[in-house]
Amino acid sequence: MTIEGTNVIQPKLRMERVVSAMFDQNAYLVWLEGSEEAIIFDPGFEVEPVFQLVEKHGLKLAAICLTHGHADHIAGVGAVKKKFPDAPIVIGENEQKLLTDADLNLSRPMGFPIVAPPAEQTLADNQIYEVAGLKFHIREIPGHSPGSVVFITQGFSPEQVIAGDVIFSGSVGRTDFPGGSMRRLITGIHEKLLSLPPDTILHPGHGPSTNVGQEKLTNPYLDLKLVRQMPGQG
Repeated sequence: MTIEGTNVIQPKLRMERVVSAMFDQNAYLVWLEGSEEAIIFDPGFEVEPVFQLVEKHGLKLAAICLTHGHADHIAGVGAVKKKFPDAPIVIGENEQKLLTDADLNLSRPMGFPIVAPPAEQTLADNQIYEVAGLKFHIREIPGHSPGSVVFITQGFSPEQVIAGDVIFSGSVGRTDFPGGSMRRLITGIHEKLLSLPPDTILHPGHGPSTNVGQEKLTNPYLDLKLVRQMPGQG
C-alpha cells in the first residue's frame, strides 16, 4: 500500500491518491481548498489510509462515488459507509446491480465473494452532478463494465477526470469480462473523452495519471479502424 502526497492541481482543487494492494487500485480523495467536505472515489481494499487522510485534513465525507462496480473498486465501500453513514453511495444507473451481486462484480469468480451496500443515488449519462461544492459532468462509457461512468470536473483549467478503468496511461480497460465490448469501450472513449481538450488530465483506476493529448498520440488501443474490424464486438 502506498499513499501519494498531496497534489494542488488547481488553487482550489486538491486530490490525494491511495493505492490499495493486491490490484494496485487507485482511490481518490478530492476536495476544494478551504472546504470541510470531500468525496472519496472508488475506495478499495485498504480504507484506513483514507480515514487517516480525511482526519489529517479536517474533512468529512460528502459522498462515496464509484466509477464502476468491480470488486477492487468497491471493496471498501461498506467500511467507509459505516464510518461516514451520512455520505451517500453514488454510482452509474446501469452499474448499481454490481454492488450487491458477487457474481456480477467478479469477486466470486475470483474466489473472494464480497458485496457492498446498495446505491443511494445513481447517475445518468450527460448529467451534471454537484457535491461538496464541486460540479462534475458525468459520462457513461460501457465496455469494461456495463455502465462505467467518468467524473469530469467543471470550472477548472485543465479539467480533471476520475476515469476508473475506462482508460489508462497507454492502455484501456479489459473487455474480456461478461458483457464486455472493445468496440463500445473504444467508441465511447473517442466520443466522450478524446473530445475533451488535450490538456485534460485523466486519473485512472490503476497506474499513473495521463492526459487526453498524450493518449491520442501514443495509446495503441485507440485505433477505431482496427476496433471496427473486430468480430463479435457488440
